[in-house]
Amino acid sequence: MEARHLRYALTLAEHAHFGRAAGALGIAQPPLSKQIADLEREVGARLFDRTRQGVFPTAAGAAFLSRARRALDEIAAASVDAARAARGETGQLRLGFIASALLEPLPDVLGRFGRERPDVRLELHEMATSRSTAALVAGELDVAIGLGRPRGIGAEQLVSVPIGHDHLVAVVSSTHPYAGQSSVDVDQLRRQPLIVAPGEDEPAVVTGLRTLLGKDSQALSGATVARDIHTIIGLAACGMGVGLGPSRMLTAPRRGTWFCEVTPRTPLPDLALSFSARDRSPALNAFLDVIRTNCPDVGAALDHRLGPLGPQEEGDRDSTPT
Repeated sequence: MEARHLRYALTLAEHAHFGRAAGALGIAQPPLSKQIADLEREVGARLFDRTRQGVFPTAAGAAFLSRARRALDEIAAASVDAARAARGETGQLRLGFIASALLEPLPDVLGRFGRERPDVRLELHEMATSRSTAALVAGELDVAIGLGRPRGIGAEQLVSVPIGHDHLVAVVSSTHPYAGQSSVDVDQLRRQPLIVAPGEDEPAVVTGLRTLLGKDSQALSGATVARDIHTIIGLAACGMGVGLGPSRMLTAPRRGTWFCEVTPRTPLPDLALSFSARDRSPALNAFLDVIRTNCPDVGAALDHRLGPLGPQEEGDRDSTPT
């Protein structure tokens, strides 16, 4: 039994005449009569009474036609659903991100994605860069935003493009001796208790701090560890020390705090967007399209990296994307 058999039966019931039904279907009458007869043999019941007044469904036919109509509706809906999924209009997207990405560019990107793809279910997970890289490699995330290019086992299978540039800044309480200064230097930082991100979560950041302050810096080894920039700022506001973090923190001023540049200017690892080169998810492609629209420089980097193929074909062609 095929979908066309259901359409034939429904059209015959609608027109109550083999000739008119065949004309509506665009086929000859004999083939239609044969298909209906074959359908009745397969069902094991007479579906239509053939009378001089017309062709009418039997009780068995009426029951069959009710189901047939729903089946064809489901087939049509399945086609619509498949097309929407292929366009990235449905499905899910699992995104891992570090907290500072919520300052920029995530608010605009997520807002636009939600408006344009309201039926895509977003699963959002705040996590450190090291964890999000492992989750991407394990297939537990579709896309991640972290600091620096992914490192570790399996990272060579990930596409990574920079989506933001940062340098180191310091934040202190408004009552701190450094409050009011435009900048602080390395010697000043070495004399203060520090508040920094944990090395196991953001190794690239801590490596940069060790380069700046010295590998065996006592200030760094005794630093208070805070897992996100909001905690760094909050602890600094409480007078717990000098918070060190990305210049992105400047977009989140808090009463009772003061931000200073760090001299010499110390670049931090780029904020990076990463995903599997072999990901075939239309929802991911839709997310990347929003990134292209909202962040033209990032879009250019994606196009340069992926070309006209997109991430799924690129993954098939090239196994070392980063």
